[in-house]
Amino acid sequence: MVSAMEGRPNTAVFEPVAASTAFEGTVERLGTAIKLGLLAAGERLPPERELATRLAISRSTLRMALQALAEGGYLVALRGRGGGTFVADEIPQPAPSPAPELAAAWRQIVDRRLAVEAGAALLAAERARPEHLESMRLLIDQMAVARGFDEYRRADIHFHLALAEGTGVPRIVADMTEVQGSMTELIRAIPHPQEVLAHANRQHLRLVAALERREAMRSVRLIEEHLRGTEHILAAFFPSS
Repeated sequence: MVSAMEGRPNTAVFEPVAASTAFEGTVERLGTAIKLGLLAAGERLPPERELATRLAISRSTLRMALQALAEGGYLVALRGRGGGTFVADEIPQPAPSPAPELAAAWRQIVDRRLAVEAGAALLAAERARPEHLESMRLLIDQMAVARGFDEYRRADIHFHLALAEGTGVPRIVADMTEVQGSMTELIRAIPHPQEVLAHANRQHLRLVAALERREAMRSVRLIEEHLRGTEHILAAFFPSS
């Protein structure tokens, strides 16, 4: 196996990652590089400390990203002399679980979700009642102790529906239900390390705090950051167009 630092430099691959989406951006950056052949089968990534420095992220964030890519079949970690993190000899094709039309149009799905959820966050910051916020907090607690992704995802869906209910607009609740249904099929096809779920749940907590303070613009920014994270992960594992 060959080190990624030998031969071609791959400088663009190892440029610093945007701080606001460090984990998700790292997964997308490395996953896309592997799909495009910029990091070839069998290549060894730079040592963890060096790679974290070059990407300008923490080592804990890097480990989460590498774990997600390993669970997706893109990377292999080997121990012992000559060990390290290597690009898999055969990377998987885009996950087959979503219907083909969903996988092909995943960017349209995430764009629609962003439009619905950003609008919901804006209105909920103005209109959500205490019972809506309390429901969201209870769901955050459920996600924190969820055993496995399916249990987490059920609470996650109800969290986003509670956000929509906070707008007081039934049509938005219906729209949120539709986009969550489409997203569930896509999300099931990507890896879900526990650290990633915990990271997402911390974003939920910050969103509820902003809603409670009636900070409409901050609520919109937080929900966008939350959703863009999922988009970065999908970009690493799904077709580019």
